[in-house]
Amino acid sequence: MAEKKRVKYFIVDAFAESAFKGNPAAVCFLDDDNERDDAWLQSLAAEFNLSETCFLTPIIGDFPRFRLRWFTPVAEVDLCGHATLASAHVLFSTGLIDSETVEFDTLSGALTAKHLKIDDEIELDFPVVPTFEVNYIDDDLSLFSKALNGAAIVDVKATKKDILVVLSSWEAVIDLKPRLDEISKCPCEGMMVTASASAGSTFDFCSRYFAPRFGINEDPVTGSAHCALAHYWSLKMNKCDFFAYQASSRGGTLKVHLDKEKQRVLLRGKAVTVMEGYVLV
Repeated sequence: MAEKKRVKYFIVDAFAESAFKGNPAAVCFLDDDNERDDAWLQSLAAEFNLSETCFLTPIIGDFPRFRLRWFTPVAEVDLCGHATLASAHVLFSTGLIDSETVEFDTLSGALTAKHLKIDDEIELDFPVVPTFEVNYIDDDLSLFSKALNGAAIVDVKATKKDILVVLSSWEAVIDLKPRLDEISKCPCEGMMVTASASAGSTFDFCSRYFAPRFGINEDPVTGSAHCALAHYWSLKMNKCDFFAYQASSRGGTLKVHLDKEKQRVLLRGKAVTVMEGYVLV
């Protein structure tokens, strides 16, 4: 049997202006000569043990297109912002494509990334994730409160997969010490916790994201969550442009624009490559 071709990979800190901040993602390159089955992809994601490991496969055509798949350490997901930003950063910064725009074919449809040279930022074009009212029973609300260690809850909304919980203040989000075992019992894949910024802040809102069911106790910076947070805070603040902070231990910043007419969210951020190498198996 012929030896399998090595898989090139990069580790990139996304939504960060310096190394060891933002959210790390592994970006792996596949092609017709080094295809792998899904079990191998999931095993490698578990090996990297980052919130996301993604796989890029080129699609032959007139402009740069790649198939893009995202894996947490335990499952494949259908939308991930920071790993998409990391992928685009690798393609733009290494000269692997001769273009300022790249399109990704994903489980969430076609997603585009643009390199904005003026600020050296990357802009992602993502779908809006609507938030909506749910008539939770008292047992559910009690479970949310328990999961958030008794933090005062101001509002609760839902998306198709996640719960969005609004706390009373920026400080409440920063100081939150969640009970991850209790979050795992909640009727959701992940839990967003958010609050508006204090008066005079350069930010509009902050957030944190927890998904222990998917092997991610706390995600450092969650681009896809901001597709829901933009929808929620647009209704509350009556605006469409936001400067957001994700208050994890690593921290991360995002520029967010909600296009109401097209029902899209534009996410802007920077990224830094911190490692590169080869998978040998």
